[in-house]
Amino acid sequence: MHICFLAPANSIHTVRWVNSLVERNHKLTLLTMHPPAEHKIDSRIQIIVLPFKAPLGYYLNVLKAKKVISELKPDILNTHYASGYGTLSRFLNYKPTLLSVWGSDVYDFPYESPSKRKILIKNLKVADRLASTSQVMKKQTEQFCPKEMKIEVTPFGVDMNRFKPNKDGKNDTKITIGMIKALESKYGPEYLIEGVHLLLNRLKEEYKYEVADQIKLLVVGKGSRLHELQKLVKDYHMEDIVTFTGAVPHTEVPSYLNKIDIYCAPSTLDSESFGVAIVEASASGIPVIVSNVGGLPEVVKDQETGFVVKPKNAKEISEKLYELVMDKEKRERFGEQGRIYTQSLYDWEKNVTVMESIYKDMTS
Repeated sequence: MHICFLAPANSIHTVRWVNSLVERNHKLTLLTMHPPAEHKIDSRIQIIVLPFKAPLGYYLNVLKAKKVISELKPDILNTHYASGYGTLSRFLNYKPTLLSVWGSDVYDFPYESPSKRKILIKNLKVADRLASTSQVMKKQTEQFCPKEMKIEVTPFGVDMNRFKPNKDGKNDTKITIGMIKALESKYGPEYLIEGVHLLLNRLKEEYKYEVADQIKLLVVGKGSRLHELQKLVKDYHMEDIVTFTGAVPHTEVPSYLNKIDIYCAPSTLDSESFGVAIVEASASGIPVIVSNVGGLPEVVKDQETGFVVKPKNAKEISEKLYELVMDKEKRERFGEQGRIYTQSLYDWEKNVTVMESIYKDMTS
């Protein structure tokens, strides 16, 4: 099957999809306005970079994209991102088109102005079928598309062979709490830092100094709030226990996860449509603490693979951290159950098979 992706080539999400599909002997063309970046794209994939950059490119590239598509004649067009690329896809009006929504395109974009809401509705209506990575985002998308529109759930899972428990990176004398995410407000890193601060205060108040001395915080990622977060760490006198690594390549994420004993995702916005980072942590056998926003609770079994807490609530984060820090057996049990849960629902190979079946159904 010849599959054409209309999507950002600089996104790991796009790269993982196209690389996996070409491995299954499909012919892949990637039509993009965002040239490849640090993520390696399989050499068998034809990459066509459109001449005009976003956002004007979503309109100015119509003639070029139509010419390319008419020459390629792919079996199916899979457009990713319903607002930007979805607008270009609407003008192409290629049949059949599967439009995959990503998150901010249905959670944020339609609320920015009445005109943007109309654009999204038009884009969704033209597609032959829609795809969402989570049930909660499917429900959000239903507000803007025709009732008869079919929306497939296509989880963005993990490679269970890459993300797996590995104790080699662990330090048995330390308990490392961590997050791997961009350092931006919507991911709530300040609530994790404050939560660890409250945890340390409680341990010391209860004279559990030996446990307090084991606590470390690992923050992996870059972002606009780095200096502000570093100042917060300094204000809390936590410089000795907190490490900011900066951004790391996705290929190195498994090794960083294997340094972590408890993973936290204190996100604050519902536009967190699917918790890829949480799924990766669970696959690695790590207990997780997540905010009750967007699709994050969907990838956690509360009280079994981790805890779901109220958003923007450092106190509740600290309480759940305390529970896991003080109970190694529970940490290990949650981690083991998380691995099993992820294997059953978010095994990447199974997710790709689901996407393949949708393509086949749409082209039959």
